[in-house]
Order: sequence, then structure tokens, then C-alpha cells
Amino acid sequence: MKVTQTTIPDVLVIEPEVFGDDRGFFFESFNLKSWQHNTGLERAFVQDNHSRSAKGVLRGIHYQIQQVQGKLVRVVAGEVYDVAVDLRRDSPTFGRWVGEHLSAENFKQFWIPEGFGHAFVVLSESAEFLYRTTDYWAPEHERCIIWNDPELDINWPIDFAPRLSEKDVKGLLLKDAEVYE
Repeated sequence: MKVTQTTIPDVLVIEPEVFGDDRGFFFESFNLKSWQHNTGLERAFVQDNHSRSAKGVLRGIHYQIQQVQGKLVRVVAGEVYDVAVDLRRDSPTFGRWVGEHLSAENFKQFWIPEGFGHAFVVLSESAEFLYRTTDYWAPEHERCIIWNDPELDINWPIDFAPRLSEKDVKGLLLKDAEVYE
């Protein structure tokens, strides 16, 4: 496994070793010992989620203000542009974001630590997305920042109006949102 720090050092890109030939491929999508050794992180993952979205769907920027979740995410079909936003008020990178193209072809995974908002937009006809989380989903603690907040100025690689859920349409601006103290 290759681990690369992003411009926000707590956010990591994980690239597994993929064994492939003309018959197909094999890789370990998660191995606790390897994860701990290569990232230096000890996390208990408690929930796996699987979503499917059509082209143009943008989900996020989501986070839980309590029962804070770290997320290890990857795409198993299609392609997305995935974004992590630092929402830790005392962090030197507060309000900064980092993005990564994740696809079934590149096998990359994205580690989004606790204290970050998360969003992605689907670039292929559809995409299937897996989330491995460090705490359980708690809808009563879920918050949303609007995807196109001018203060965040996320450079989404799209030339279309994204398809949003009602919750995402009602997302708040960062300046009005509850963040991590």
C-alpha cells in the first residue's frame, strides 16, 4: 500500500498494490495491520456504506457535529471527484479543501479524518461508492455546507449544474455553519 499526504497532511490518498493480468485483478481493499503500519493511524471502523449515484449527482458537503466520523472512501464502479474540507476551527488549514479523482480504474482510496466535511460529484454515467466509517451514522447530528460556498471556492471539475438532494440545496455557508471547536 502506498500512502500519500495531500496538501492538508491529515488527508491521505491510499493506493493498494494491485495484482492483475489478462484474467482480471486482485487487491486487498483493507488490511488492519497494513493500514496501521502505513498510515500510523489506529482507528476502529464500525460501519460500511455503499451508495450508487447517477452522473452529475453531487453529495455534500456532509459531516456530523457529534459522533464525528472519519471516512475511508473508494469507488468500485465509475468515477467521482471527491473533496475533503477542514472544519476544525483551531486547525491551520481550517476552511481549506483538497480533492482527488477516485475511480474503479485507479483503485485509489481517500482518508477523510474526523473533523472534515465530505462531498463528491459523479463524473461517469453512474458511480458506486463505498464508505468505511469510524462512527455510526447519526442523522440528528448531520450537518451540511453548501457545495458552492464562495468562501471555500472548491474547484469542481464540472461544466454542468449538479443534481442535488433537498438537504444539499439547503446547505449553509461555512460562515453560518456549526463547525468543530
